[in-house]
Parts: sequence; structure tokens; C-alpha cells
Amino acid sequence: MPQAPVPLTSRPEWRALASLQQALKNTPMRALFEQDPDRARRYFTEAAGLSLDYSKNRMTDDVLAGLMALARQCGVPERTEAMFRGDRINVTEGRPALHTALRNPGGDAIMVDGIDIIPEVEQTLARMASFTDDILSGQRTGFTGKAFTDVVSIGIGGSFLGPKLISEALQPYQNGQLSGYFVANIDGSDISEVLRQVNPETTLFLVQSKSFRTQETLENSQIARDWFLENGGSEATIAKHFVAVTANPKVAETFGIAGENIFPMWDWVGGRYSLWSAIGLPIALLVGMTNFRALLTGAHAMDQHFRHTPLEKNLPVIMAMLGIWYSNFWGAETHAILPYDHYLESLPAHLQQLDMESNGKCVTQDGQPVSYPTGPIIWGGVGANGQHAYHQLLHQGTRLIPADFIIPLQSHNPVGEHHAILFANCLSQSRALMAGKTEEEARQELARDGLSQNDIATLAPHKVIPGNKPSNTLLMDKLTPETLGALIALYEHRTFVQGVIWDVDSFDQWGVELGKQMGKGILDQIMGDAAPKATSDSSTEQLIRLFRSKRP
Repeated sequence: MPQAPVPLTSRPEWRALASLQQALKNTPMRALFEQDPDRARRYFTEAAGLSLDYSKNRMTDDVLAGLMALARQCGVPERTEAMFRGDRINVTEGRPALHTALRNPGGDAIMVDGIDIIPEVEQTLARMASFTDDILSGQRTGFTGKAFTDVVSIGIGGSFLGPKLISEALQPYQNGQLSGYFVANIDGSDISEVLRQVNPETTLFLVQSKSFRTQETLENSQIARDWFLENGGSEATIAKHFVAVTANPKVAETFGIAGENIFPMWDWVGGRYSLWSAIGLPIALLVGMTNFRALLTGAHAMDQHFRHTPLEKNLPVIMAMLGIWYSNFWGAETHAILPYDHYLESLPAHLQQLDMESNGKCVTQDGQPVSYPTGPIIWGGVGANGQHAYHQLLHQGTRLIPADFIIPLQSHNPVGEHHAILFANCLSQSRALMAGKTEEEARQELARDGLSQNDIATLAPHKVIPGNKPSNTLLMDKLTPETLGALIALYEHRTFVQGVIWDVDSFDQWGVELGKQMGKGILDQIMGDAAPKATSDSSTEQLIRLFRSKRP
């Protein structure tokens, strides 16, 4: 009879880390820097155009070694290989997770159900290139012969967040021929505001839905279709203006989209990893296919680093295991993503879905309840704006919130001293989180300002900054398609590694499905003529009645 696996929290590596945390909890990071003048150099590593300074963490060599021992014991190297070769690591759905294959065209064969998927990936990229060229060259036009001026991408979740992030982040690389819009929300204001800004003669619609059954996407697409028909379009010319990316082409054709305008999606790509596929078509249209391929190249470089670099120098593994360190041994419940680059404003939203949909799980892969915290709450915003808002809580709040600072060394827009000031702000925040301010330092500061001893005694406690707040600093020379691709792939692999440690399925999302199932029943009651049926709770029943009473 096979021996039951050792529970995560009973492993000797886990217990050793718990002991190290107890030994370290009263040691300030200031002391760690003072004891080791070489600390910053030793805790610094580079890959795929990115550099990681992880010296401002509550760790020592022993902690790092312990974290890597845990990663090995949990099978991170083996699970990584399983993912890359196409094993069915999405256990609840019986599927591979092969987003890495999308950015490795021309690579070795990867078999899924006995078929090498790489040729189809290459064919799809070639189709994307041809389609993009036809649009941008003016060879393909709208129903009145005018060149396209706008592209509206309709999707939700990974079909929305990833393409929107990349298109915004690569704004300096946009060709200027098309304006891009992204519609996701079922709130009618979203699609209505976009349609007010575009011309039906020169607008291309991309319907992005893996199943072509996603309610929000279909409702918004139907509104766009009706608008098109009401403003000069016809059933015969829908094919000129509507394109789909889906794994369900038959339903897309029923909608009215021509077969030649349907790009494929595959079961072995999850939605939150799909921007590398034809879901990235709006990216290609806005920045050109050359830059889209460069995005894939950067991601592939990070894939190679992740797959082949020893754990101790592996950027995704280091960041993942530090996240485990804080979530499971220090009680951190959230993680802040703080990009100091205007073009990365949407990065926290994309990483929210990537991380929280992947690892927001409460059972292990064999269905047993977990006895430890899993996925943290991911949040954040663009610097330096947050310094005048939620950074106050980072510095003096009672919660431990690890943070990732992300900043390029060079700006696409070197206006005056702006970038030097921005970089100084970034460094000052990470240093202040680490070092803090003691009460004695606060007293000396107030004394220099000429305050009385009574005022000093009153104010000093309020000016104490505890410090010991951990952070990583991620650098790149410049935000380019390559470095952006590497950055997104880095976080994908970081999320995967943490899922391996927690033994959860990082590639399903059954919690999302429950709301969809309930939503259909509630919608039937809202739209029905009869009084709402008794539901599982009186609150929902009451709110349905209230909504129906106010319907026009």
C-alpha cells in the first residue's frame, strides 16, 4: 500500500523555516545590512533583461537555503519540467498548461493527444501577421471601402486584462494607425461609451471568448452587432467588421462571423495566460506584429531562465519562495505591486487575476482541505501616486505587506528631471520601508526643528516608522516589448511555483463557475413575469423584488 505523502507543515524543511523565523523576528533589517556590507551584491540576480534586488527582505543565507530546500522537497524542478513537456498538470480538468508553447514557435515538438501543437501555433502566428498587415496596409477595409481607424476588443478576464495591459504598456510602440478600445463590463455604460467614439464604417470588432458562451462578452458583442446594423452595416458586411478568437468556431459562425475571420484558442491555454495567443490580436494591431513577436521573445527568454537556472539564482523561484516566506511564516495576507512607470498602470489588475484566480484555492490537488494560507490578496497601483495615499498604511500600518517595486532605468519620455525624481521616489520608499525611523531619530529630528521638550514628547511616537517591511526591486533598462514579455512571464512562473508549494491546482477556477451558475437562475427570476421564487436566502429574494419594482 503506497505511503501517504507527508503534509506540507509537517515536513522537516517547513519546521526548519519556522524555527528560522522565530530566530529572526527580533532582528531589524538595518542590522542585517550593517552586519554584511556585501548584502546588496549577493542578493542581486539578472535574467532576460530584468534585474532583481531582493536584499531588502527579512532573510539570511540560512533562510534562503531553507526556502530552496522546501522548493526541492515539494518537487518544483520536476513540476516545472512536467509543465513544459505538456503533462496534464491541470488535474481537475485533465489538461496541460502550455502557455509557454505559445512563445516558443519553431521549438521542439510538444505532443497533446498525440498531435504536435507547435505547427498550429506557428500557423496562427502567420495568420495573425497576414491579417495585421492587411489591416494596417489598407488592403482590408470596412464596408464602404474606408481604411480602419479603430479596433474594439470585446472580452473579459484574461481576454481583456492581458491585452489591455500590454497595449497600454507598449504605447510608445503603437503605430498610430488605429485607436484601441477594450470592453469587458456587462454594465451598459462600458460598451455605450465606446460606441459613441467610433464610426461603424471604420471600426473593427474583435470578439474574444474561448467558449463563445461567456455571458458578458456575448451581450456586449450583440450590442455592437446591433449598433453596426443600425448604422449602415448589413448582415452581408458583418464579415468585414467582426473577427473572433475562440475554441468554439461553430457558435461564432452562427453569430455571423465568417470562418476565415475566426482565430483558434486551445483547451491547453487558460484564459489568464492567453495574451500570448491570438487573444493578443489587438496588441499586434496596435503595435505591429514585429513588436508582438518581440514580446513573445522576451517571455521565452524568461521561460528558458526559469526552466534551466539553479533555484538559488532563479528569479521566479526566488520571488515565489519569498512570497511563501511571508504568507506562511510571517502572517502576510496581501502583496503590493508598485510599478513606477505610467505605462504599467494596469499591471496590478492583470496580476490580480493571474495570482488570485490561480492560487485562491482551499483544497489540495487530491481534494483535501489545506491547513495553511494560500494565495495572498494582490493589489497595488502606479508610483509615485500611491505615496500620497496607501503608502501610509505600508509604512505605519499594523499589517505586514511585502511589496514589489518595478521601475525602468530609462524613460520613454525624458522630460526635465522627472525620471530622476521618480527613481529617487522609488528608492526612498523601499529604503523607508526597510529602515524606518526610530523614536530616538524622531526626537532628534524634532529637536533640530526647534520644538520644545513637551512637544517632542507628544509628537515623537507619531513619527516613529517601524521599518522591517520587506520589498523587492525589479529593474529593466527600458520598458520594451522584450522586457515586458519577460516581466509577465516572471510573474506567471512565480505564481506557478507557489501553487506547487501549496499543492493546489493553479490552472482551474471553479469558484468563478459558481457565480455564473447562480447568476443564470437569478437572472431568470429577474426577467420573468411571475413573482420571484423562494431562493436559498431571503436577502436575495428581497433584492430581486426591489430590482423588479424599479424596472422601466
